[in-house]
Amino acid sequence: MSPYRVYVTPEAFEEIKDLPGHIRQRVRQVIREFADHPKPTRSKRLEFPAPERQFYRYRLDNWRIVYSITESDKVIDILAIRKRPPYDYGDLQKLLDELG
Repeated sequence: MSPYRVYVTPEAFEEIKDLPGHIRQRVRQVIREFADHPKPTRSKRLEFPAPERQFYRYRLDNWRIVYSITESDKVIDILAIRKRPPYDYGDLQKLLDELG
């Protein structure tokens, strides 16, 4: 059993469905691997004030998987899959608010 539970938000699920096929498959594989390795070497912690969560982004070519980790619950929430550029992480607060 994996140490972390991974949840994909409805918004991120829709974004995954709209990705090009080859990227969609790679994104799904990375998300599956987060359950065992939530902080892979290609991830970077994002500076965002949230006491219970840590925010990260994972770089996959020109795409970014934005996710949060709640260590106390061992939960990973996939928040967004966005293309960079132009994505600048400016909507992190909105993504957090949608999480509840």
